[in-house]
Amino acid sequence: MSRSRGRRYDDDSRKLNMKKVIATIIVIIGIIMIILSIKKLLTGNEKNKDVSTLTTYVSAFKDNKWGVIDNKGNVIIDLIYDEMVVIPNKNEDIFICSYNLDYDNEKFDTKVINNNKDEIFTEYRKITAIENNDGINVWYEDNILKFEKNGKYGLINFDGKIVIEAQYDNIYALSGVKDTLIIEKDGKKGLINNKTNEVIINPEYIDIISISNNHDNGYIVKNTLNRCGVIANDKTKILEEKYDDIRNVTGNGYYVVVENGIVKVVDKNEKTILDTGFDSIEAIQIDNFIIIKDGKYGVIDKNGNIVIPAEYENIKFGVPDVFIAQKDGKTGIIKKDGTTVINYEYERISYIESADFFQAEKANYKTDIIDRNFKKVLVDIIISDLNIEKGYLRIRDNKDYKYYNFKFEEKTNKEILSTNTLFLVKENEKYGYENKNGERIVDCIYEEAKEQNEFGYCAVKKDGKWGALKSDGTVIVNPTRDLEQYLYIDFISDWNRYNDLRLNVYTK
Repeated sequence: MSRSRGRRYDDDSRKLNMKKVIATIIVIIGIIMIILSIKKLLTGNEKNKDVSTLTTYVSAFKDNKWGVIDNKGNVIIDLIYDEMVVIPNKNEDIFICSYNLDYDNEKFDTKVINNNKDEIFTEYRKITAIENNDGINVWYEDNILKFEKNGKYGLINFDGKIVIEAQYDNIYALSGVKDTLIIEKDGKKGLINNKTNEVIINPEYIDIISISNNHDNGYIVKNTLNRCGVIANDKTKILEEKYDDIRNVTGNGYYVVVENGIVKVVDKNEKTILDTGFDSIEAIQIDNFIIIKDGKYGVIDKNGNIVIPAEYENIKFGVPDVFIAQKDGKTGIIKKDGTTVINYEYERISYIESADFFQAEKANYKTDIIDRNFKKVLVDIIISDLNIEKGYLRIRDNKDYKYYNFKFEEKTNKEILSTNTLFLVKENEKYGYENKNGERIVDCIYEEAKEQNEFGYCAVKKDGKWGALKSDGTVIVNPTRDLEQYLYIDFISDWNRYNDLRLNVYTK
């Protein structure tokens, strides 16, 4: 064969041409060095790298006016509005501003502005975000907006396209359930899944409520004859509309209903499982049912057998066949056979299912963490943060913090907060910061300090006043702000968190 192999081999042998190989390697190394140099110029060294790369938006408040800033502290929407500017999705530059406010008649106009301060969606009238809450948390449905046309309401997406025509008398969130909206038409209610923009239930019922905060468990509907049934999220009818009432209790395919004045448990085939031995049923786990009888809590199984006698002030489920029970005002943990595995010494105990442990709160505001084997793995702690998503606990130990994973192994802040650029250190009772390589970036000169937040800023305290550092450790706010009465101290650039935990708002 006369064709060469790119001259990688000598003409008459199968040995590598070493001079050419070495030359090739040198060229490759040179290219790599150039790439690394360019990358360093573009990104800077590690200690100057900003922890926050994705632009997000938060509401801002100053001098009794509202606007919007981004996660760098830049003013995106000028602070000129009398009402809080609504941000339906913190990652989208869609801001709903209210004006022409008539509080007496509850009238107002709205406009939608992007991060260039351009008005968008101008072809629609009175655009609003759809607010929802679960009794504690408040949020907006983060992919759709409501608009009005000729006295009717419809939905548009964040691209400004109509996903539901303006044909309903009202549209609002099903309380406590994400991605599920009530539609009203001619005095009747239906449901829309606003992720798929699909009508789940046509507007033909006088009431619709959720069984739980998980829409997979279905919805309780009430027809014009005041009879109740259950419809699943996939539109199938689970229980016919024939019951006096259906309670917000379900599990393992069981439902608690009231028929002809009798409380009972039925399965999805409407077969009666239980109808005696209790006054009400409070919760279901597998084939166990927490009941109330004569004002006391107990547990029975699906055959009506007593699992735990109804003699407690309260009972909640823990892991299967384990129960959190209250007696004489104190709470402990018992097993199915009645054995007490954790004495009645706590104010409250909660089973944290996603982390698989019990959180037991004491009268002195401290907490014990108990694993599923009933071992007290952390005792007399103050929980500063329980992060389910990242799988860690941060506890306060005097003025210091300690971190544990959900195996209760103590970890360093560098291991837990792996995306941070600065990490809190303590020396001689003062606080500073170092980078992930252990290099001291900020001297230990602060009497109190916080770990770097999601935006890249660190709150620091000196001489009783608070300030902030940037992600490279330089001062952006000198410690001059009196925030001692604030419930939560945090900064975005030179903006500090507003003193109302119900509102994700920054001020200065």
